[in-house]
Amino acid sequence: MTTPSATVPENRRHSAPWFGALLRRLHFYAGILVGPFILIAALSGALYAISPQLEKAVYAEQLSAPPTDHPLPLASQVEAANAVIGDAATPSAVRPAPEPGDTTRVMYSDPSLGESESRAVFVDPGTAEVVGDLTVYGTSGALPLRTWIDQMHRSLHLGDVGRFYSELAASWLGIVAAAGLVLWILRARRTKKPTAMLRPSRKHQGLRRTFSWHSSVGVWAAIGMLFLSATGITWSQLGGDNVTKLRAALSWETPAVSTELGGASATGEHAHHHGDSSSTEEAGSADDQAAIDPADFDMMLSMGQDVNIDTGLVEILSPADDHSAWVVQEIQRSFPTKVDAVAFDPETMEVTDRVDFADYSVPAKLARWGIDLHMGLMFGLVNQIVLFVLAVGIASMVMWGYRMWWQRRPKHDPSERFGVVPARGALAKAPWWGLAVVVLAAVGIGLFLPMVGISLIVFVAVDVALGVRARRRAKV
Repeated sequence: MTTPSATVPENRRHSAPWFGALLRRLHFYAGILVGPFILIAALSGALYAISPQLEKAVYAEQLSAPPTDHPLPLASQVEAANAVIGDAATPSAVRPAPEPGDTTRVMYSDPSLGESESRAVFVDPGTAEVVGDLTVYGTSGALPLRTWIDQMHRSLHLGDVGRFYSELAASWLGIVAAAGLVLWILRARRTKKPTAMLRPSRKHQGLRRTFSWHSSVGVWAAIGMLFLSATGITWSQLGGDNVTKLRAALSWETPAVSTELGGASATGEHAHHHGDSSSTEEAGSADDQAAIDPADFDMMLSMGQDVNIDTGLVEILSPADDHSAWVVQEIQRSFPTKVDAVAFDPETMEVTDRVDFADYSVPAKLARWGIDLHMGLMFGLVNQIVLFVLAVGIASMVMWGYRMWWQRRPKHDPSERFGVVPARGALAKAPWWGLAVVVLAAVGIGLFLPMVGISLIVFVAVDVALGVRARRRAKV
């Protein structure tokens, strides 16, 4: 007579093992084929995490000035900067020195520069002496060194084509982390001491030692990898566009102050990696801008402070043309976040629009915080250290993965000298509903994240080719 206990193992053989085998095969292919892209993204990300310190050291002369408790009016500092650029120059933005010992940045639009780049003149707020003239990038105000590292991390300095590399890495990083975490859980359920899997083994050698490092570091880094993947995708070209459309459909967009006179608030998305786009429209070229009295910057700063600007990290944007408003906005991304903005009509000096961070929707706040955490801005040095350690951990896991692949190769079988692939046939053992779920998930993720869809097709092609090769060898 058949007992219930006799039927349970059969059901389990039909459900759990096939899923673990499928994940191992996916984890393997993603690690081998996408690993180099993840490795480059991790190493360049680690360098970006410490770039603020490198920036302060390299550009100390431009960023620092003797502390003063009585800075000169912005008008005097802007006039000094204009003298360097040319008397007819009109600043597109001014960032007053946020703290004693810092310099003021007077920025100018320059059509010869790249997207989101400006020419910045650095002025000593105590003496109005010009101490530097550099190109800065985005709202983060990155200087040339940090911009170079950022573009390396973002696109390998290959422009939009290069951005596909980082999108591939970001898209697969989360999938690899999720698959690895599930595999770790499945293995932990079979072991007598699952807590031992939380730390690398010191008693084993060879493959088992490498595996223990790979898996234990991976389980600790999994949440961070999923976070970096999710936030990184928002900056990507193909997947990022889908994220933007989804947020728009759900009304989760980030509000931005409108510079249109008499216009309503717009919405702004973070289109530029690490540099990040401003919360307002791009300033017009110098030819489009009307002549501006340098004293207006002092007046606008005072008016903004009377409304809702209460932090030292402030940017004052001049009107892009005769039909645009002045904008005074906070740019403090550290916690507590201060990114309030207010727009003023240059003729009437009345408030035409304002956006307060307190009024952001919860999704918009989470998006802002997620971006700032990814960039290492939210919690300062602690944030940077965590990102650096996480990035080094990710790079190490990629290298351990390749080492395991090499260590697994059969030593005495020349036909397998490049290593072995986890056993195939997992989907053939799956129940119909399991197969349906896998297919639907693959199609859905592939459509939402096109780089995943394209690479999955490559994985399948490689897998089929290996299967054909194996069958031919078996017949010989």
